[in-house]
Amino acid sequence: MIRNLAIAIAFSFAAPAGAQQAGTADPHADHAVSATPPAQAAACAPEHAAMGHCTPAPTPPPATAAASDCSAEHAAMGHCTAAPAPAPQPAATPQGDPQCPAEHAAMGHCTPAPTTPPAATDPACPPEHAAMGHCTPAAAAASAPAPAAPPRTGPSAAALSGPEHAADAVWGAGVMSPVRRAIYAEHGTFRGSKMLIDRLEYRAQDGHDGYAWEGDAWFGGDYDRLWLKTEGEGGFGTALESAEIQALWSRALDPWFNLQAGIRYDLRPRPDRAHLAVGIQGLAPYWFEVDVAAFLSDRGDLTARIEAEYDQRITNRLILQPRVEFSLAAQDVPSIGVGAGLSSIEAGLRLRYEVVPEFAPYLGIDYERSIGRTADFARAAGEDVGGLAFVIGIRTWF
Repeated sequence: MIRNLAIAIAFSFAAPAGAQQAGTADPHADHAVSATPPAQAAACAPEHAAMGHCTPAPTPPPATAAASDCSAEHAAMGHCTAAPAPAPQPAATPQGDPQCPAEHAAMGHCTPAPTTPPAATDPACPPEHAAMGHCTPAAAAASAPAPAAPPRTGPSAAALSGPEHAADAVWGAGVMSPVRRAIYAEHGTFRGSKMLIDRLEYRAQDGHDGYAWEGDAWFGGDYDRLWLKTEGEGGFGTALESAEIQALWSRALDPWFNLQAGIRYDLRPRPDRAHLAVGIQGLAPYWFEVDVAAFLSDRGDLTARIEAEYDQRITNRLILQPRVEFSLAAQDVPSIGVGAGLSSIEAGLRLRYEVVPEFAPYLGIDYERSIGRTADFARAAGEDVGGLAFVIGIRTWF
């Protein structure tokens, strides 16, 4: 027992000396650093190495050789070196990805496959797509003639005559003429009729109360119509002063005016007589309705008449209508009391209320006076040369 204790004490004094001999110390240094055997250095824990008890084995430098299994995050931390990416080889012709959607192509994620241009003609092209220019029907491309080029010269006279020929200024009369004939054949021509009683009125004039009427009717189409016109006046308790009726053929000159020709027959004054009639009726600028006519009687007397009226709307139902009429003669006609030149003038102002468009009562004033030689004939016969009358009446059409 005592022998074993002595050996242990001797070994404790001998260990530092051996360690000092085996260590590598700088004789000029204040502290000596003992060398750690490789076996112990491999087992040197980091906390012992921090206290100087041992020296850890040196960390091997990272391999420079590329690791095929080196991930991007490990390579970023220096744990390994990623294998270099192969250099991209330029493609001779990019084919694109047929499954590349438009939104991915816009962000550069992929390249869409090039679209093929539409075929020149499409046998399955529906009419609504063809109208929008999305495709061309095969049948239309094969059979339809090429559209005519716009004319190089100025528009024709017909192109300026109204809406019916306005397209001639763009496509030419040669192209539009068969188109108009086709429209006429497919839709037919217009046929209609109308009867208008423009004035049917009672007149109060200085105790000589009377009446007057004026009306017309027509039947036909857009271009040719048959017109019937009548007008006259008289006094209560006296003979009918004047009455006439006309039958006229009317031909449209343009959208606004019609040429009219036919016969006129005077029932009063006596003796009755017939006339050849020719005139123009229509809508003048600023919406004036005009009627100009000349008459040649069976006795060779030439007379003329000019009428004009205008509808001024005060409201949608209340309308003020001024009206004027001039009568002229080329020579004296003593048998009916008409003198040469301006024979008479009549002017009126009527205010009507349209209960419905087809029926409108009115009231107003009317002034009539004989002029020149006609006034002389009236005085010689003991008649008044004219005066002012208050009128009340109705206007209707159907």
